[in-house]
Amino acid sequence: MRLAFILSEIGSGLRRNLSMLVSVILVTFVSLTFVGAAGLLQMQISQMKGFWYDKVQVAIFLCVDSSASPSCAAGPVTDQQRQNIRDLLASPSVDPYIAGEPIHESQQEALGHFKDQFANSPIVDSVTAGQLPESFRVNLENPEKYEVINEIFSSVPGVDVVIDQRELLEQVFSVMNVASLVAIGIAVVMIVCAVLLIATTIRLSAFSRRRETGIMRLVGASKTVIQLPFVLEGVIAAVIGAVLASGTLWAVSHFFIGEWLATEYPNTAFISSTQAVLLAPGLVLLGVVLAGVSSLLTLRRYLKV
Repeated sequence: MRLAFILSEIGSGLRRNLSMLVSVILVTFVSLTFVGAAGLLQMQISQMKGFWYDKVQVAIFLCVDSSASPSCAAGPVTDQQRQNIRDLLASPSVDPYIAGEPIHESQQEALGHFKDQFANSPIVDSVTAGQLPESFRVNLENPEKYEVINEIFSSVPGVDVVIDQRELLEQVFSVMNVASLVAIGIAVVMIVCAVLLIATTIRLSAFSRRRETGIMRLVGASKTVIQLPFVLEGVIAAVIGAVLASGTLWAVSHFFIGEWLATEYPNTAFISSTQAVLLAPGLVLLGVVLAGVSSLLTLRRYLKV
């Protein structure tokens, strides 16, 4: 009997405040979507770091005519300097840090790679092999030991510059982290809006049913029985918004990331739709907590029992 009464009160409240209910659902949906998007970005960053950090190389670029570093003061790299660099790479002081054999890329090979990467650029036909440096590409046993390689080779005659490809990845990850922070900032603003809207909805619902609650007090209804329908109204709206947010994130990860981005960039590690599903329980729980806390605080002020 008590359960039937609570359910009837919930249904009555939802019908009376249908427009406000829809508003709560939409605001909760938008706010939790941004929360989930921030979570997806962090998962993608972790995925890419784990995938790429073991594959990035250190590039040791050799001197050309246009090189300005002190080690290139004598001009382009000579055959003797090139051989000295090969010997140093194979030396006992360097070899433990290197995984596999160093790869030598000539200027002609560098030009071929440049044309492949910038095939649609108008400058591709104006670049010659002589303008591009030859290099040695090495994989590290421990990518964190880049500074050791840099210190050893940066001042060697014939070496122009030593570049860790992780630096380029860090720039990409920095942009993604900024995007994640922006998503979190927007989510916080939207969550505040959702909390205020839930509180307003509960307040209006309590005001419109003040006669019923007064009668319930007189007949000795408990505090829980009186307040529970109001709390559940907010929780139901928040749960619907959380489910919609979870569905949206799954659709984005499945169709946009899984079926389009993964096809366009097959050599990049992207998160799967399964990982997006893992966020759903957290989003629903967050929605329930926000709705429950805001409802209870509002009822304590506007519904004295």
